[in-house]
Amino acid sequence: MAYTSALTIRYLKTIGIVNNGSNGRGFANPYDVAFGADDEIFVLNRCDPARRSGIRVGVCNIDEEYLYEFGYGFGDGEGQMTLPVAMAFDSEGRLLVTDEHTNRINIYSKKGDVIGKWGVKGDLEGEFHGPAGIAVDSQGLVYVSDQRNHRIQKYTSEGEFLSQWGTKGANEAEFNLPWGIGVDTSDNIYVADWRNDRVQIFDSSGQYIQAIGDFGEGQETLNRPSGVSVDKKGNIYVTDWGNERLQVYDSSGQFISSMRGEATLSEWAKEFFESNQDEMETRGISNLNPDIPDHLNTPYHISSQTESYFWGPVSVRIDSNNRLYVVESNRHRIQIYQIG
Repeated sequence: MAYTSALTIRYLKTIGIVNNGSNGRGFANPYDVAFGADDEIFVLNRCDPARRSGIRVGVCNIDEEYLYEFGYGFGDGEGQMTLPVAMAFDSEGRLLVTDEHTNRINIYSKKGDVIGKWGVKGDLEGEFHGPAGIAVDSQGLVYVSDQRNHRIQKYTSEGEFLSQWGTKGANEAEFNLPWGIGVDTSDNIYVADWRNDRVQIFDSSGQYIQAIGDFGEGQETLNRPSGVSVDKKGNIYVTDWGNERLQVYDSSGQFISSMRGEATLSEWAKEFFESNQDEMETRGISNLNPDIPDHLNTPYHISSQTESYFWGPVSVRIDSNNRLYVVESNRHRIQIYQIG
């Protein structure tokens, strides 16, 4: 549990188990979550190349009931995805999913029906080269991190281009492979500026406000930030991908705390072990929190060997109940915390 005088972050549970097939309960390299109107949790499964036929959106709830899923196979056909990155519901309740390979936004109903798509590859207004993070503001306007064009683009929910800002660089309002994107209650835009190791904040018109973070492994620093979300009080949560942790800042950008993860077994995992006693026995004699030798004492190696820690945190989202979700691609799970 993380504490400050104004903020408590309490671990609730973990949802997830690796899915080795192409469908059914479980996740395969999850990359993002979104929240439906009925407290449904939509999980974007990016999948590794060996399981790419299983690219899909799986839907469950906080009680770990696996409700349904949808996906139309690997590819660039209608409704298909190749390298999906992020998703968000628009003001009409439609699910928008970015795909950095096909350079488009796929549009689905909440039940997974294909509604349409928008976007083509290029560097002109309204074109993409590696769209990544996506966020929707209170007015229903859509913001997309146009990763390899090093800019943010702003659209209507129908895909009508409105404006853009940014160019490649490391100065104010410049980007180097922007990835995750978030929005606060005032419609300010937060961009995980991945290769510049910082989060930049703008107003909804693209005017620069401030930057948070600097490169490093120290307490307050960032190393390849991948996702960013903001709670109702303005506290800022950043998945610090290169450091395998979650960084928390207050509304002014001052560092609050750093979290490595507290995962326990999900109900899905418990059911698996109950049905596979040999696996349970192996788990019982395994060291899930080993001492790491000095030459492997890096965030990556520590997290890869420590089961409770974040490993591959790619996205952070906050639902309407003020629950915080950290998506771990490498462990095929989501750690959930209560913000108080």
